[in-house]
Amino acid sequence: MRKLIASTFASLDGIMQAPGGPEEDDTDGFTLGGWMFAYGVDSVDISAAGFDGKDRELVLGRRTYEIFEAFWPHQPDDHPIAKTFNATRKYVASRTLTMLRWNNSTLLHGDVASAIIALKAQPGADLQIIGSGNLIQTLQAASLIDEYNVWTFPVVLGRGKRLFSETARPSALRLVRSQLSTTGVVMSTYVPGGDIQFGTFGSVEPSERELARRK
Repeated sequence: MRKLIASTFASLDGIMQAPGGPEEDDTDGFTLGGWMFAYGVDSVDISAAGFDGKDRELVLGRRTYEIFEAFWPHQPDDHPIAKTFNATRKYVASRTLTMLRWNNSTLLHGDVASAIIALKAQPGADLQIIGSGNLIQTLQAASLIDEYNVWTFPVVLGRGKRLFSETARPSALRLVRSQLSTTGVVMSTYVPGGDIQFGTFGSVEPSERELARRK
């Protein structure tokens, strides 16, 4: 079974809305678009986190699809990311779109979780979500995401669309890889870690409680 991987940029307070520019998403009067560019990551390998879509098929929400469709088909043929994005198969989750103009794009009909379960069962490359916050939230709640690549930028935005909302399914994640850029961007990879393990300080040995207090 192939994996479903989600990759996104997020602020320190978990906002993922419009990292690339004001025109990306000004929903609800969001005026802070383009917040990631002061922390340039041009020298960082984006392929490992799946942001270039290499060797993967894309799964996109409506808004991310529209942003990509308006940009990538119009880039030079020798642009490596444009070449990959334009050629790869793309699956689009939308309740409003009826026609997709970008080549190799397929509209996911009906319940998106059921559609993703069917796609994961098919042979082929791993499935890659980029951006697409609403889609990530839906598929996280359904426990369908196998890996998260979250690049956390040292900026607090205060408002905007969050990576995880109050609809998120409570669950643990396990950190499997982390890297720090020279500008303070923390690039982390997580996989599902099962249920959250709860406890209290009253359940640990006195020496452990004292150590925790001193910290």
